[in-house]
Parts: sequence; C-alpha cells; structure tokens
Amino acid sequence: MGHRAKNKQPAPQALDIKQNASPKKLGKRKAESLDDKSNARPTKKNKEAPKSKQKGDKKKKKSAHFEDDDASADGWENVADDAELKAQAKSLFNNSDDEGLDDLDIDEFNDDELRGPVQAFDFGSDAEDNEPELVTSKAKKSKQFERPSKIIPTASDDSESSSDDDDDERITMANMAARSKALDEAAAAEAALDVEEMQQAAFNEEEDDDLDMDEDEEETDGEPFQLPTQEEKEAEAKAGGPDVHVVQRRMRDCVRVLGKFKKLAEKGRSRSEYISQLLTDISSYYGYNDFLAEKLFQLFPVAEAIEFFEANEVPRPVTIRTNTLRTRRRDLAQALINRGVNLEPIGKWTNVGLQVFESSVPIGATPEYLAGHYMLQAASSFLPVIALSPQPHERVLDMASAPGGKTTHIAALLQNTGVVFANDANKARTKSLSANVHRLGCKNVVVCSYDGREFPKVIGGFDRVLLDAPCSGTGVISKDSSVKINKSERDFTLLAHLQKQLILCAIDSVSPDSKTGGYVVYSTCSVTVDENESVVDYALRKRPNVKLVDTGLEFGREGYTKYRGKIFNPSLSLTRRFYPHVHNMDGFYVAKFKVEKRGKAPKAGTESEIGLTGIEEEGEQVAVEEEKIAFDDDEDRPYLEEAKRRRMKAKGLRPPPRTAIKAGA
Repeated sequence: MGHRAKNKQPAPQALDIKQNASPKKLGKRKAESLDDKSNARPTKKNKEAPKSKQKGDKKKKKSAHFEDDDASADGWENVADDAELKAQAKSLFNNSDDEGLDDLDIDEFNDDELRGPVQAFDFGSDAEDNEPELVTSKAKKSKQFERPSKIIPTASDDSESSSDDDDDERITMANMAARSKALDEAAAAEAALDVEEMQQAAFNEEEDDDLDMDEDEEETDGEPFQLPTQEEKEAEAKAGGPDVHVVQRRMRDCVRVLGKFKKLAEKGRSRSEYISQLLTDISSYYGYNDFLAEKLFQLFPVAEAIEFFEANEVPRPVTIRTNTLRTRRRDLAQALINRGVNLEPIGKWTNVGLQVFESSVPIGATPEYLAGHYMLQAASSFLPVIALSPQPHERVLDMASAPGGKTTHIAALLQNTGVVFANDANKARTKSLSANVHRLGCKNVVVCSYDGREFPKVIGGFDRVLLDAPCSGTGVISKDSSVKINKSERDFTLLAHLQKQLILCAIDSVSPDSKTGGYVVYSTCSVTVDENESVVDYALRKRPNVKLVDTGLEFGREGYTKYRGKIFNPSLSLTRRFYPHVHNMDGFYVAKFKVEKRGKAPKAGTESEIGLTGIEEEGEQVAVEEEKIAFDDDEDRPYLEEAKRRRMKAKGLRPPPRTAIKAGA
C-alpha cells in the first residue's frame, strides 16, 4: 500500500499533461487517422458499437488517460512494472468482451480505484460536453421549461415554441396589471368557495356531533332523547338535584330536538314541554331564577340563547380608554408595554381604546393611571359617547354620569371647550365622579346632583344630552352575578316606568334651535325589550317633534320592530343592540334621537292634542286629556294654604294662624 501511495503522488502532473493532450483527444475523435498508439484503441471501440455510448466514452477516456501516462514518463519514473500495468489496463478496459475478467486479481481493482479521481476530472472535459445526444436526453427529461406556462396562465394553452407565441406569452409592463388582477380575482373566488365549503363542513360536523346518532336511526324515527318523567324529577329532587353532567347533556339534547322538532321530537310530546324542561335546566345549571331565565331565553333562538347564557359566565376583556387631553394612544401603549403590559387596540371602531390581555403590574395603579393618561372603562361604554358625537363649544348634559367614564370622554371630545354638566342623583357617587374629573384634567365639567326628572326645570337649552339610564343590568351579568336571582317582574316594571320619565325629560332639556346639536342618546346596559325598545317607542309617541336617526356605529344588531306580538315604530331598526356572545362586550343598547322644532299649528281634533298622559303599564293607559277646564282659584286657595301650613310644620317652622290667612285673603 505504501508503494502505491508513493506512486500516486505525481498525479497533479499527469492532470496538467492531460490538459495539454486534450486537443489531441479532440483530434482523435474528429479525424480517425492518428499515430499507432491512438489508432489501436478506436478500432476496438468500433467493435464495441452495440454497447451503450456511455460505457464506450468511459473506456475511451480511461484508455486515453493510460496513453498519456505512457507517453509521459515523468509521473511514473519509480514504477518498475510499467509494461505489466499496461497489459492489465488493456485487458481490463479494451478486451473485457473477448477475454473476460478471469485473469484479474485484487491488486488490479485497487489500481483502478487509485485512478478514480483522475476519471472524475476527465468526465467533465470539453470532449464530453460536445456530445449532442446527452444534451438532448437531459432536455427531454427536464420539466422546467413547461412550468412557467402552468404558473402564469396565458390566453392560449398551445405549447408551441415559435417566436410569435413567445412574444404573446411574455410578461410585459403592459399586461402585468391585467394578469395580476385576473389572478387576484381567481384567488378571491377560490377563497370564497373554500370558506363556504369549510362552513358547510363545520356545520355538518356540528350537526353530526349534536345528533350523536346514525342516519339509519334517524330514518327509522328512533327516540334519541326522552323527557324525564314526573317520577324521575321527584327522584332527582330528593337526591339533592340532578347531576351537572346529566343537566348539560339534557340541555344539549333539548336544543337538538327543538332545532328539528318534527323529526326528532318524542311522540305525544309538545314543544312547550321541551322548552319548559330546557328552562328548568338553564335555571339550575346557570343559577338564574325562573322568571329571568325565561325572560332572557325569549330574546333569542334556542341555540343562540344557550350561547348567551354561556357567554355571561365568562368575564369580558379588560379595556382602557386613552385620555387624549394628556397623551396619545401610541405613546400610552408604548409606556404600558415597557411596564410589562400586553395590550393591543380594541378595533377600528374606536381610536382611543386599548384591550389589556395580561399585566405584570396593577393596571389601576400605574403612574400613567395616576397621572390621568387613561381610564379603566368597558368597551361598551364607548358606544353612547361615539353615538352622541359632541362638537367643540357645545353645552352637553350627562344625566346619569357617575363614576365619570362617559363624562370625561365627552370632555376629551370637546377638547376642554364648552360645558359639560355631569349630574347624578346619588350624591355619594359624585365623589368618585369629581375625583376622575380632576385626575383626567377635565376643566369644562360642572358636577351636580339632581333628580334627572327635575332637569328641564333646573336648567335646559342643551345642545346634546346623554342619558345612560339606570337599568336592571342584564347585559353585565358577567360582572354582577347577583342579577341572576335578585330581579323580579316588579323590578322591570318600576325601572321601565322611571326610564320613560327620564327620556321625556332628556328630550325636553334639548334645545331644538341648536345649530350644531339637538340630539339625545339613550342607552342602557340591559338587553330586555321592556327597558329598550318599549321606552324608545313610548318617547316617539309622546313627543311628535322627535325622530330616530342613525347612531353612527358601524356594527351591532338592529333593534326589534316586532317582539312577541308587540309592534313598534319601524324606525327602531336604526337603534343598535350589542351582545356578549356576538361582540365580546357587555350587553348594551343605544338609540339616538333628533329633536326638531315643534309645529306652530298642531293637528286639531286628533290624539296629538293630548297633553299630560300617564305611563303605559301592561297594556293599560291612564290618560288625562287636556281639555278647556276653567280652574276656580278661590275654591282652591284654602287647600293650597293648608298644604303650605303642613310643610312649614314639617320643617319646624311656626305657621301663621288661619285667621290671618283668611284676613290676608
């Protein structure tokens, strides 16, 4: 092995000699008459013509290499058996078909392996590159030339290689825009089809999961679910109530049956029985009283009602509102991110809101919060102020303003111009209102505490009024779970009565002569119809100079125009409803009124002449018509004076004697 390694050292010199001899090789291939040594091997190559060209080429290269080695004795000076190596190489490469490989030993194969690197260099020579057949075979196998016609569609599917077709298929600046547009349209169409297919597939999967039965059982009208009997209900009650998993499965089965009642309902059972069982399970599973569960259930279809109840069990995202009087949202976001707060903008519908996902510091105790750069506020509370859209230098009234989130938002939109009257009936809550007003730097806010029903008499002539009326809180159950059990039918009746009074006072507080305003926004954090559509419809009927206008909110569901036999004003479709299971925010309702001037000559002899009217409660209306009644002041004076005496006594004052009153009279 050492002898052969020593012989292998001069290999680079043989490579240089080979490069000088390459023209001779080219000459040998083109002209077949050369010297004696070179003519011997091509003649043997002609005998091997039936063999493949590739083997012949290799043989020719190896034979040429050995020939060059024989001609140059510089690289193999120390080799003693030069003649023997030639004979072995000749028998190996040229006489393989005639003589066979019987005479070769292991050393001959090792010598061939030593010459392997030289063969690799010779394989890439110019002589091999000039063979036309090898190039054509590679071109036929390659598919790279066909790929551009697949990726870039053209007007024709012809694969001709003429110059005219190439010019038509070539991408230029002129047709690039058209092709790009065509590709975009095709991609959009395919995406739409994919979305439809995915939705259909998802719907089918959900339907199969909910049904939880084979098609054969459906065709035979099997009974996938049976309502519990009275004995089973009594047994569950004695056992301390049904199991949670049993109730959940039964609710899912009831929803499935009610979705396809004719096909899946048990024979002899009515739809009301399934609904009654579902309401009972909802009350026990989610913790509602029977009245409120039924009231909320009636607002939605069966499947959506379950989603609403489920969404009320999940807390809403934490959101903050940037105070534009002190900072910008971008700067605030960067400052909070530096403190370890993970947040992002709420959405395109607001340019001041940020949603907080997680925070390593208390979000309500950061230096930015204490400096008044932001306000902790629910996303749904942005909506009434956005709908109100106050303009600078206007007089705005917030009738129920505590704790001040909407008030400070209005002041920020006014840019500390104009005046904002922040009123709240609860005097104790005005402390937090004043604190937030000072912290956020609002200089145009007047804080007061009056009953909202007195406001037209206290002060009026506002450009815009915001009434976020007190309500039952059925839209914020995720924050206050006590609503589930402490609300009754009487509460909803009293709240609706108060809201109808407040909305009329709010409308009366607006100046119809306002050049820039004249708007009233009514909002509640409730989802019931009694507190929303019924109140708005009542205001439209009692104030003919008021009409509903678009809220300016880009999302939200339309308000009800018909509900369980009640028909409301068609313009109530301009109002907006927001649900936790749809919009991932607290349940909310927003309506916007435009107050116009009263007509000079109201319609005579019609119902519009009715002045003071009572408030409708459960279909009953107590109306007092404004007729031409002449009051007798002398007859009423004693009663008025007696009432005055009683008031003075209640205040600890000494009333004048009755004789003096009569004498004065």
